[in-house]
Amino acid sequence: MSLALYGHPFSSYTQKVLVALYENGTPFEFRTFGEETPEHVAEWLRRWPLRKFPLLLDGDRDVVEASIILEYLALAHPGPLRLLPADPHAALEVRFLDRFFDLHVMDPMQLAVSTKLGHVPGKPEEGLSVAKERLERAYAWLEARLAGKTWAAGEDFTMADCAAAPSLFYADWTHRISEDFPLLRAYRARLLARPSFARAVDEARPYRKNFPLGAPDRD
Repeated sequence: MSLALYGHPFSSYTQKVLVALYENGTPFEFRTFGEETPEHVAEWLRRWPLRKFPLLLDGDRDVVEASIILEYLALAHPGPLRLLPADPHAALEVRFLDRFFDLHVMDPMQLAVSTKLGHVPGKPEEGLSVAKERLERAYAWLEARLAGKTWAAGEDFTMADCAAAPSLFYADWTHRISEDFPLLRAYRARLLARPSFARAVDEARPYRKNFPLGAPDRD
């Protein structure tokens, strides 16, 4: 097997790549991190000392950063699902939405988590307050954007939805998507029902106690 993915099932960015792999049934070895697999951690750090995951190993090639990994899979290991549209303008839209979910949904959530863990300066309540403000703006923008759409960019499930699934999953745990945003709530529910993401969520279920802000008893 040529493909190996280094990461953790509870990691949002690892889940982003897992969704793409599961969607296309791409064969790979999931080299997870844990006390039983110190060799995976050592190899990951040797290959990517910046200590960010996931990392995709394809033979002798290392591929890092979740969005780049998804683009690489589309080029080197394409499957029945096109993660990026063939039309360059449509592909640009998908890439934009991918960045939106990473920068304006995932990033605020991680700010709240990081301040809670003491990884960044500031009081936990301050980090959570900033995260809620940023997420509320992102939710409002997405609510308007999702009108008339099944998935993030239209009727086709794309790379943007791979990013949206873990982003909205954990963001809603951090700052609940209110009933003021019915389209966004429905979109998150569709993502949770998608078999690829449902599988990733189930695989991460044993680690929910590790969510620093406290995992809600739902999803």
